[in-house]
Parts: sequence; structure tokens; C-alpha cells
Amino acid sequence: MRKIDMIVVHCSGSRCDHRYTLEQLRHDHVVVNGWRDIGYHFYITLEGVVYPCRPVERMGAHALGYNAHSIGICYEGGLDPDGHPADTRTPRQRERLEELLTILRQLYPQALITGHNHLTPHAPKACPCFDAEWEYRWI
Repeated sequence: MRKIDMIVVHCSGSRCDHRYTLEQLRHDHVVVNGWRDIGYHFYITLEGVVYPCRPVERMGAHALGYNAHSIGICYEGGLDPDGHPADTRTPRQRERLEELLTILRQLYPQALITGHNHLTPHAPKACPCFDAEWEYRWI
């Protein structure tokens, strides 16, 4: 069993007014990137549907240097209609992300909830386009 000490929140980097389906995500990760599967463990669509992707027991491919001991969650969106980084989470995505993080913290109480942007100080990223550590500090 993997030791999990981090839960990393991501955005798909897609425009909030264009769909980025689970099938598109799978295509980009498997066909384009050449990975065996989607790199995230969970994907949350605009409607708040939570799709389990990579099994939590398997190492993810979502945060270089942190994959061996983390769980990756990605929400659909992260760019405004003009393509600029923005917190585009729908109310349903917010609800479902909070529910999922609460469950995962119960399973992995020592895990830090963080955003992808907090893991890349040498190469700043906007992802997930909000401060996940601050927003979920109470979980």
C-alpha cells in the first residue's frame, strides 16, 4: 500500500465555456502523453460528476516529484472564456470537491491538501487557479 501524505488539486486548464470530457482527458494523457492511463486519481466535471480514474493504490502522473506519495484530483476548467487562469469551479464542482477531500482526509488524516501551484516554486503555475491550501485548511 502506498503511503499518502499529500492530496494535490489540479484544474484541467480548459476554458470554462468549452467542455473537456473524461474521454478528451483520457485521449490527452494516453495518446498524446503516452501514459498508460489518466494521470489523476479523480476527475470532477462541470456538473460535479466525480469520475474515479487511476486507482488510488497506483502512483499517479500529475505532480512531478510528488506522484509516489500523493493523490491527484482534477476539476474541469481553470480558464475563463478568454483563456486566462481563473477559478471557474461551478457550485456543484465546489460541493463535490469538498466532499471528496473530506472523505480522502478521513482515509489519509496526515495528508496535506495542496494545489499544484504550491509544488512548483521554480516554475510557477496557476493550476488549480485558487489557493487550495487556504480554502480547505479546515478539512
